Amino acid sequence: MSESESQPKKRFPLTLDFVTGLSGRSKAAPQRTHSTQTATRNATEGTTNTRPATMPAVAAKPQRPSTVAEATSDVPLVSEAVRKAMVRKIAQQGVKDAAVLAAIESVPRHYFLEPGLASQAYVDTALPIGYHQTISKPSIVARMIELLREGVNGKLGRVLEIGTGCGYQAAVLAQVADEVYSIERMRPLHELARSNLRALCIPNLRLHYGDGMLGLPQCGPFDGIILAAAGLDVPQALLDQMALGGRLIAPVGERSQRLKLVVRTKPNEWMADLLEPCHFVPMRPGTFG
Repeated sequence: MSESESQPKKRFPLTLDFVTGLSGRSKAAPQRTHSTQTATRNATEGTTNTRPATMPAVAAKPQRPSTVAEATSDVPLVSEAVRKAMVRKIAQQGVKDAAVLAAIESVPRHYFLEPGLASQAYVDTALPIGYHQTISKPSIVARMIELLREGVNGKLGRVLEIGTGCGYQAAVLAQVADEVYSIERMRPLHELARSNLRALCIPNLRLHYGDGMLGLPQCGPFDGIILAAAGLDVPQALLDQMALGGRLIAPVGERSQRLKLVVRTKPNEWMADLLEPCHFVPMRPGTFG
């Protein structure tokens, strides 16, 4: 899905019934996965407390499986119960924003992975997506978006994501923002994200292929900017594309990384705070592929 494509009129979020059918996806080569017992234990550990709000249901298309059981019969760890368990665990780890928790719950993470990794989709861990890149842990996705939304009543306005990857975080962002622009420097991943997201018909998301360190000045200014790769510091080009009062969250550092929160307080003034440790792939300049 790109800025030049016409947008279908279906609305997101979609129910798990709609998106969990894996029969239409190409089969990847078998990959090593955790056992069913291990993944189930990890996904459901400590999940007896806060239950996040759920997103409204949308009717499934007729050609899709009509029940969760039917849709996930060949992947036992892709179920609504396991996904809800993951979200409750994220809430117990400290994420309090109900809108963010609902967005995490509404987006089917297994849909952004190869079938061989689908059974691990709702374990709170990063997983490979190819080209030495990963899909981020759901808990860090939730934490960074929560920081981006801090102090915001309702939805964010215009958001820029640096590093589309497989498209998962962009889909989550689209639930809590009016407009999302996501840029990816690796063409194969840009195409992968387009493929993953096309069937979800998300009308407020635009994907771009280009150098993330340069941002998208033609689409700004942005109320929020989120980086999915770590540099030694935040590029000035991205700071310049922040709206007044806008927030930016990024991992910074090399071997030792921390989340950095930047707020634009005046036209030529930014306030920054270093927060908790994190671990991301490094940010690279230019484009690839």
